[in-house]
Amino acid sequence: MGLFSRKTNDTPSNPQMAELGREFAIAKRHGDRKTMRRIGREYTNNAISDADAASFQQGQNAYDSIPPIKPVPNRRRGR
Repeated sequence: MGLFSRKTNDTPSNPQMAELGREFAIAKRHGDRKTMRRIGREYTNNAISDADAASFQQGQNAYDSIPPIKPVPNRRRGR
């Protein structure tokens, strides 16, 4: 069971909105509130149908399903 075994062939109906959702999830994970607000405004201006909202959510879920990388401990060597 690898990292990419969870991938499905579900293509979003609006790939542009899916990419916007992915960028939103990246900004959320990194704590970039300025980018989150910018993407949120862009989403409210461009989302017309439920399919757009579903594509946005699908893009978010695609990025959120990737587990975060654990930081390497900062070990101090002997002096």
